[in-house]
Amino acid sequence: ARPAGRMARAEPPAAAFERRVLRSAAEHHYLRVRLELPDGGARPSVAQFKQLVVSALRELHGEVGAALPVDVLTYEEKTLSAILRVVSSGLVKLWSALTLLGFYQNRRCAFRVLQVKPCGAGWLPPNVSSRSKVVW
Repeated sequence: ARPAGRMARAEPPAAAFERRVLRSAAEHHYLRVRLELPDGGARPSVAQFKQLVVSALRELHGEVGAALPVDVLTYEEKTLSAILRVVSSGLVKLWSALTLLGFYQNRRCAFRVLQVKPCGAGWLPPNVSSRSKVVW
């Protein structure tokens, strides 16, 4: 029963909720990363940097992880920064392996994933395209 003098309020229609998950159709993802070596010391060459990435994948994901195709498209030894290309299906494996890596040549280190994109546009120097050969 309603109190006298009040009109019945119509209930608003139930809100329709639809969840949409969009997966990137991109074949590759690109990661801008930086290696931090707080102790200083020798900086890895591009070959050593690539080996460090593969070691991180092997340590966390075994031989399956180590076999993941990862390309170093650019590498700047001065800043220890790189742009990596990985097949999209391996993005989470690579990201997690880099994040959890803690040592390089028995010294503390940390990878910082600065940015991730499904395409390399805007990051790559003019002489490097997403289809380019890799640095290493």
